[in-house]
Amino acid sequence: MSQYNDSSYYSGGGGGGGYIAGGSPFSQGGSPGGRVRTDISHSLRPVKICQLNKATQAHVDAEFRLDDVELGNVSVVAQAVSIQPQATNCVYHLDDGTGRFEARHWVDQESETNVLNWGGLRESMYVRVTGALKGFHGKRYLNTVHVRPITDKHEIFFHEMEAITATLTVERGPPGGTGPKATASGSKDVTMTDASAYSAPSTSVAQDQYAHLPKLQQAIVRFMMEQPPSPEGTHVFAIARAVGDGNDAQKISAALDQLMDEGLVYTTSDDNHFTLAN
Repeated sequence: MSQYNDSSYYSGGGGGGGYIAGGSPFSQGGSPGGRVRTDISHSLRPVKICQLNKATQAHVDAEFRLDDVELGNVSVVAQAVSIQPQATNCVYHLDDGTGRFEARHWVDQESETNVLNWGGLRESMYVRVTGALKGFHGKRYLNTVHVRPITDKHEIFFHEMEAITATLTVERGPPGGTGPKATASGSKDVTMTDASAYSAPSTSVAQDQYAHLPKLQQAIVRFMMEQPPSPEGTHVFAIARAVGDGNDAQKISAALDQLMDEGLVYTTSDDNHFTLAN
């Protein structure tokens, strides 16, 4: 069972992509338009680059859709063919064998988070990139929130299988389920009673899902699960207060970084706010 999405992702519901009015076309906010974040923008779907190239838009200001479902955040595993550092951002040209794509992130030289998340990357490395699909003047790119090198080659093959699983789940429904229903508009929809692999898990299922994690990471996840839904997520100070109990800030920060590496949590409005991927 994948841990990435909640049921709103596959319900075909509306929503924004986290744009910030007046922001740079390549900023963390995305592109101009003043969009408001919704639950769907907190979804995370594993994809191949060919799928990013096939994603559609109803018009230039519309959100990208794949398989008739709006895209939230996506995760890609690919080779960094070239890395082009610039004064304010860094551009990665990615190739996963199905196509090439550009990803970029903003650089803050004074931020320790940037050093930890972006440091040590070299050309020809395989990397996992997490971000949102954006477009500006007809050009598509990934607005990157996290990128790290792949240290285990099995992760490359795992991502292949996970991307296939996500696509088949959207197209046919979960194994043994009734499958997606076609709506009057022709788009696919999954009923709330369908047990989708990308639906929000029950508490008991969620606990089993995180049972393999170290105790500190489990404590962080449990605390975040208990918080009311919020587009901003949970502030790192609240997490530290809840799970501190002798754990210093460095250990908590390292645990959060590991959870991001695993694709279980990600940052939202800034580097201090986190939310669960599911």
